[in-house]
Amino acid sequence: MLKKKPSPPPPARKPRADAKRNRERILEVAKEVFTRDGAAASLDDIARRSGIGNATLYRHFPTRDDLIEAVYRSEVEKLAAAEERLAATMPPLEALRAWMLLFIDHIPGKKLIIPAMDTVAGGSARLIEGSRSLIHTAFITSVKRAIASGDLRSDTDPNDFVRALIGVFHTTALPGWEQSARRLVDILIAGSRSTPKHANAASVAQKNTRSKHMKSSGRRV
Repeated sequence: MLKKKPSPPPPARKPRADAKRNRERILEVAKEVFTRDGAAASLDDIARRSGIGNATLYRHFPTRDDLIEAVYRSEVEKLAAAEERLAATMPPLEALRAWMLLFIDHIPGKKLIIPAMDTVAGGSARLIEGSRSLIHTAFITSVKRAIASGDLRSDTDPNDFVRALIGVFHTTALPGWEQSARRLVDILIAGSRSTPKHANAASVAQKNTRSKHMKSSGRRV
């Protein structure tokens, strides 16, 4: 007699809307409290400020480490999602510039929560490394989109943008770093812009005109 095949597991249920709202609210409040009070922040205070019970908070985040990690991961995911949103509503080069400026805005918040992240197993380095691919992919995708549109030169290396903007993270102790970083965005874009074909043609024509004028004047070219 043939054995009856086991039934497939039921599909995972999507979180209810109210559960999703609770989670988002917890993360929003936790970011503020961890930034202000560090890793020693009271989880009871976070629950109270979120307008939920302690049991609800612990159901979403069983440990303090889980909550700290989720706060950082959520911020990175929102930043990466912003790249897609900007790309859907703006021309490629404008979207790239807007997203890079958002990345710069993200840096101070990241620096402020690092002391709390350092208390998690593996420290902030593990959390940052674990989310690096999201940011890297957003950078590469946005730059490649601007290359495909013809706004940036075809020989532009997207990783140059990644290295330059991530390098800004190590300059935040210097006064005026944000203004400098914003200028760097425009420098990167200006230095990578493609030259319009009509501009190349005009340049060649101008050069030929000068050459003819010099020949007619009896001067050597």
